[in-house]
Amino acid sequence: MLSTKTVPSPKGDITLITIANASGASVMLSTLGAGIVEVNVPDADGKLADVVLGYANPVDYFADGPCAGKCPGRYANRIAKGRLEVSGKTYNLPINNGPNHLHGGPEGFQNQIWTLVKAEGDTVVMSYTAADGEQGYPGKLTATATYTWTDANELKLTLTATTDADTVVNLTNHAYWNLSGHSAGSVLAHKLWLKASQYLPTDDTLIPEGVLVPVAGSPMDFTTAKALGDDIKAEFPALVYGKGYDNCYAIDSYVPGKMQTVAILTDEASGRVLTVDTDQPGVQIYTGNWLAGSPVNKAGRPYEDYDGVAIECQDFPNSPNTPAFPSTALHPGEEYKRHITFKFSTIR
Repeated sequence: MLSTKTVPSPKGDITLITIANASGASVMLSTLGAGIVEVNVPDADGKLADVVLGYANPVDYFADGPCAGKCPGRYANRIAKGRLEVSGKTYNLPINNGPNHLHGGPEGFQNQIWTLVKAEGDTVVMSYTAADGEQGYPGKLTATATYTWTDANELKLTLTATTDADTVVNLTNHAYWNLSGHSAGSVLAHKLWLKASQYLPTDDTLIPEGVLVPVAGSPMDFTTAKALGDDIKAEFPALVYGKGYDNCYAIDSYVPGKMQTVAILTDEASGRVLTVDTDQPGVQIYTGNWLAGSPVNKAGRPYEDYDGVAIECQDFPNSPNTPAFPSTALHPGEEYKRHITFKFSTIR
């Protein structure tokens, strides 16, 4: 069952779309940033709760620091010093994260109202067209986000893009998860497993150094499931730089276009499990290290640091400036296409 409602905002009307499946589990999506604003799924006892962080006022998603639930672009994550080269020409992008460019800039895709193309049955399609030169990027680019909510409590997301000139693109979703309930407090007791034996070390501004390093023997290792909080306070460069986890992991056995399970998040308190599948080469794990001061949430309070974890399937940060990383170039006549599936289940 699908329903919609409209909320006015200074940038135009925001459409909220709710999809409920046969069991009554539901998601709510927003045309602001093609965002996920609610995910109501059962715990081990069958009790529904909203497990995605979000705000009481739909308008508060504009320009929020956490980028909660939205699809950032044209390039998710960081580009060093806001400079990139495309087809031999250098482009300067807005600096909005220390000395770097983050999530496509302050007016990135996450802060735009997308066009609702389709809302029917279990599927919602939204699109956004960025002008040539928007936020400094070359080429007119049209991005599309297609969400499907299944009776098996799977939220499937397909991200596509086309361009009329050589450009770069990196799209993901930036939802924060708390499987005990979005306002339940710290997520650091949740256990995480990753199909990633290597990660991307960074400098102190969180720009990758350009190499992949084994996680074995370090606090970055999630190849065996462990609580997010087990090592988060370790005196380890990556954790000191980000005040917690804020690093991209390289997915083992990555093959372009091949879906695989890359992350499993488990909350033993509620019995909920989130399994993430993707065909992307990397996954950024961000433990909500700077959530404090966010807008008032759906329960009427601001979030605190570590109240949620983002599992962002994507290409590597700063790839346009790192030839050794998988290319994020997109040319006219090509289609960028990536898939992410969030699967919800229980452990008992």
